[in-house]
Amino acid sequence: MKCSVLTLVGADQAGIVAAVTDALYKQGCSLAQASMMRLGANFAIMLRVSHDEAKDLRNILSEICENMSLHLHIDEDVDTDVLRPDPDVQVTVYGADRNGIVAQVTSALAVAGLNIIDLETDLGGTKDKPIYIMTLEGLATKGVESLQNALNALNSDIEVNLDEINTLRG
Repeated sequence: MKCSVLTLVGADQAGIVAAVTDALYKQGCSLAQASMMRLGANFAIMLRVSHDEAKDLRNILSEICENMSLHLHIDEDVDTDVLRPDPDVQVTVYGADRNGIVAQVTSALAVAGLNIIDLETDLGGTKDKPIYIMTLEGLATKGVESLQNALNALNSDIEVNLDEINTLRG
């Protein structure tokens, strides 16, 4: 078995997830990880798929992509034995929507030792006063204090919260 990373993007429409996952399932493929979301009027799917090396994923999905006008990109997984690490911090950011918020926050956090595992952004508020919302989870490789110091040094036009995540395992 090998793993491939698939990215599919197209206009949001009912049935995309069902069609793609059903086709992969019927061909003996297994979803290792998945992230799917609406981005504006588009729908984006990122899948890490475990499959027999003889399976041609492009061929499996070609009819669905054509019928649903989806763009497909396939990469080979760089390391099939890697498991997702448990994040130990969560950062939330709120501020008036402006260019550069993601770059500003993630650059400061990278220097302070944050390894980002998951990042999501969205817009809230009103059309006249949009609020940018960013939530990210990651590993504080240089400690939480280092991250907090980096966040304290950011522009005061955004509200930033840093919370430790304590994962209990049984």
